[in-house]
Amino acid sequence: MPNAFCAGILPFLAVVLIFLVSLLFQAIKIVQEYERGVIFRLGRLMGAKGPGLFFIIPIIDRMVKVDLRVVTLDIPSQEAITKDNVTVKVNAVAYFRVVDPCAAIVQVEDYRRATWQIAQTSLRSVLGQSELDELLAHRDRINHKLQRIIDEQTEPWGVKVSIVEVKDVELPPGMQRAMARQAEAEREKRAKIIHAEGEYQASKTLAEAAGIIAKEPAAIQLRYLQTLTEIAVEKNSTIIFPVPIEFLRSFGQMFAHLEESKSNG
Repeated sequence: MPNAFCAGILPFLAVVLIFLVSLLFQAIKIVQEYERGVIFRLGRLMGAKGPGLFFIIPIIDRMVKVDLRVVTLDIPSQEAITKDNVTVKVNAVAYFRVVDPCAAIVQVEDYRRATWQIAQTSLRSVLGQSELDELLAHRDRINHKLQRIIDEQTEPWGVKVSIVEVKDVELPPGMQRAMARQAEAEREKRAKIIHAEGEYQASKTLAEAAGIIAKEPAAIQLRYLQTLTEIAVEKNSTIIFPVPIEFLRSFGQMFAHLEESKSNG
């Protein structure tokens, strides 16, 4: 009889032992340094625990793990019309992290998907309020505006959006050709202005040189001789040297003095 009793009780004890061991394993929870465990007891929020080892009440408690690391969210290309009626396609990237694990689980069903949807709609909205020149030349303003708008909308969910960056801006082919023509015209304009300024400076210098020569008649002779010296460097050229009128006039005056001296003698 005792043997029969023992044979009947041993399987029951084995089942109880297995059940107790499984409950013990369910009660032991380990959460990593970058995670938190949100505890629900009979459906009621009890708070977040971790990191490390802790215990929960099996069957009564339920734990949901939340990752606190920064998440990289790719915002797909969005087609929008800017404030100055230009159709563009823009994609972006956002970086966010959970700062309140309880709110991220209780306040929204899927905080990752919700943040992704908010980022898309905010990107289209901001593009519609911005002009094309601002989008191309002042992208940091667009990034800051996007970050502020998305962060304000995700704050009740316990999500902090730290950075939003616009990556690529795709323009229609017609707009690209128009911008290329505009850039070419701007370069031609700068080239003409630089050329005109050079001509103006050269004319001022020539005017100053002419004023100096007018005051000193001998300066034109020196310049004349300097020009002949420069021409004489090329030995394969034939140089016709014209005699200046002033030079002949000096000879005429010398002959006149000689004639006067002979007549007086």
